[in-house]
Amino acid sequence: MADHVKILAVLHIVFGALGLLAALLILVIFGGVAGIVSEVSHDPNAYLAVPILGVVGAVIFGLLLLLSLPGVLAGVGLLKFQPWARVLTIVLCAINLLNVPFGTALGIYGLWVLLNTETERLFAANRM
Repeated sequence: MADHVKILAVLHIVFGALGLLAALLILVIFGGVAGIVSEVSHDPNAYLAVPILGVVGAVIFGLLLLLSLPGVLAGVGLLKFQPWARVLTIVLCAINLLNVPFGTALGIYGLWVLLNTETERLFAANRM
């Protein structure tokens, strides 16, 4: 089961890193659009859109960061067989069940791995 825990850790790190990359991409896109609107448009109402675009981009960035960072942290903790990482990953896997189709597959696999009695013993041995 140790191999399954490591695979699950890598999957969580990869999915979390993809989410962080998407967050940065959203930030760049919204910032770029706001910059283009402010430079190109001569309409006085367009200047009202620039801060709105910035706020929307920042909010989406923050949400994606908030959703992706725990997956990366959980993956790193799982690689070190930290007991807190097992609990965090169980919670993340339960939430991922709602994210069809890839999150559901990751959630089912993660719950199968982490709720196994052999896996519990692996993490309990690291606690001591």
